[in-house]
Amino acid sequence: MIETIESPEDVIAIRVANNITGKDLDAIMDQLDAIMAAHDKVHVFVETRAIEGIELSGLSSYMKRAMPLFSKLGRFGRVAVVADQAWIRFGTRLESALLPFISYRTFTPDRRQEALAWVQAG
Repeated sequence: MIETIESPEDVIAIRVANNITGKDLDAIMDQLDAIMAAHDKVHVFVETRAIEGIELSGLSSYMKRAMPLFSKLGRFGRVAVVADQAWIRFGTRLESALLPFISYRTFTPDRRQEALAWVQAG
């Protein structure tokens, strides 16, 4: 399940919980495409709760849409991930190490407001 969180126009802010479907991934890509069409930089806030899995049937479509983003990595600014599961925070830190020119931070749920403020204001 994906839920959009109110945020400034140059921020994609979402809450992800339970199972992630192909429809959810498409919705994320639609939001990201719209923000990138309107702004030079996009900032990302993702709050996860009790992620149980990702629907595999939706991954191929998502990957086709996500792969072109590798040529646009310079357009990503701040990325904050708030996660209640340690494995998601670890995965985010690993991704951050692979993409050091994007400013990543991970947060626990008790620091959610700090994470949102950091993404929105820098």
